[in-house]
Amino acid sequence: MQFDDYADDYDEALGRGLAVSGEGKDFFARGRIAWLATRLRQLAIEIDSVLDFGCGTGSATPFFAELLRPRSIVGIDQSLRSLERARQRYGRPGVEFVPMDAYQPRAALDLAFCNGVFHHVRPSDRAAAADIVRRALRPGGIFAFWENNAWNPATRYVMSRIPFDRDAIPLSPRTAKRFLLECGFDVLRIDFLFIFPRVLRWLRPLEPALSPFPFGTQYQVLCRRPADRG
Repeated sequence: MQFDDYADDYDEALGRGLAVSGEGKDFFARGRIAWLATRLRQLAIEIDSVLDFGCGTGSATPFFAELLRPRSIVGIDQSLRSLERARQRYGRPGVEFVPMDAYQPRAALDLAFCNGVFHHVRPSDRAAAADIVRRALRPGGIFAFWENNAWNPATRYVMSRIPFDRDAIPLSPRTAKRFLLECGFDVLRIDFLFIFPRVLRWLRPLEPALSPFPFGTQYQVLCRRPADRG
């Protein structure tokens, strides 16, 4: 498995790539979930259970706990070494990390989240991966699909600096929206985030107003498993 090779130094490799932004990985990890939490509040959606699809070493876990306050979090991944690291760092009652092959979707979870996962999935396998997410969600459950915005030159440059991203196959926002619709989700909105590097951080208060436009280095497709489909 590719990510077993990077489990022990994943944070270091990612940090080297992100260094050009002037921020570390936790800035982006917290920012994604803070943005998601704001959108969920606007929709009056409360989250009791979370699936972190492609959780890696579990680095999003403390931000789910802080900003969404679910009673349960389950992270799944193909990398057994990454899951081992996740359990060591973040394992506690209500939080579990499960190999993807062993996970059994039960149409019961309120929220599924992924970040930068599907660009590592072969296009021929993406529908099957999305189906795991869909079957894990309760009817009406929310899927927060985060990906790198390949329309942004800074994104492409950062990905070229990260060893495990060099062979990735990015999804454009348009492609991601079409893909999620084809997989049976209702798309609620697309937001673009992380426009300004740290040197221009005084401009970051403008980002909410700019989020409909494809300037950000990442984007979120917020979608829902329909209540009236299987």
